[in-house]
Amino acid sequence: VRKVNVKVQGYVENVDADFVGKPVTRGQTLFSIYSPEIIAVQNEYLLALKTKKSLSAGGSLAGTGDDMVAAALEHIAHWDIPQSIIRQLERTGEPVRTIPVVSPISGIVTAKTVVEGASLNAGDTPYEITDLSSVWVLADVYESELARVRRGTPAELKLKAFPGQTFRGKVMFLDPLMDPKTRTVKVRIEVPNPDGDLRPEMFGEVQILSEERQSLRIPFDAVVDSGERQVVFVALEGGKFEPREVRTGVRSGEQIEVISGLKSGEKVVTRANFLVDSESRLRSALASMGGN
Repeated sequence: VRKVNVKVQGYVENVDADFVGKPVTRGQTLFSIYSPEIIAVQNEYLLALKTKKSLSAGGSLAGTGDDMVAAALEHIAHWDIPQSIIRQLERTGEPVRTIPVVSPISGIVTAKTVVEGASLNAGDTPYEITDLSSVWVLADVYESELARVRRGTPAELKLKAFPGQTFRGKVMFLDPLMDPKTRTVKVRIEVPNPDGDLRPEMFGEVQILSEERQSLRIPFDAVVDSGERQVVFVALEGGKFEPREVRTGVRSGEQIEVISGLKSGEKVVTRANFLVDSESRLRSALASMGGN
């Protein structure tokens, strides 16, 4: 985001970037400004050029003329007068009435506070230009998944506004502070936006593509969390069930990783097909595991 300011008091003429949302390119004229101060510095430069020419004819004072032109040129540069205007001054010998104010970057006009005839003071910022060719997407990553996110990790963004379309980017920054209420960390993802489809304040869903790895997973609702331990019920022969303490890892959707306590091929009971007929029997089963 770039602010376009003015360094001299003047009056707005010939507004070219005439509405918010208009695309502009770097160096494109936004508006023209008339300022008596700018006319004065142009005349100062023209006088220095004439003086140099006169002194050059004398021979011995030619260096003094060069110094005067250099000083006037430096002064005129402080007012952001384009090189094309300076060349026009040298060619015609006449001051230019209005000076164009150009866009410093290519982007979209996101703020405009002037109309033709408006008065501007030094330091005013009549325009704001925003480059949307690449945007930042802020995503919330849960604390339990944070260890799998690194700078440079690829990510995909999907929006309801563009069904079936995927925008790809990379993680560029992880917030060093965690939100204590949501237990999430803000992650900044940089996404190319060449067509301008991504607009500020849009909402979407982000999938961060961490490195693939092999792991044992079970349905999340198969895990009974007692607060002190996590337990699953393993189906045995004869319709019996064995409570088994497990250590879990990352959750992905309705699946959760099992780090220890189970082997591949064992059958675990989910809430969908197992009904504990009383809370006391469940407590008894869990208590027997710890010898309580």
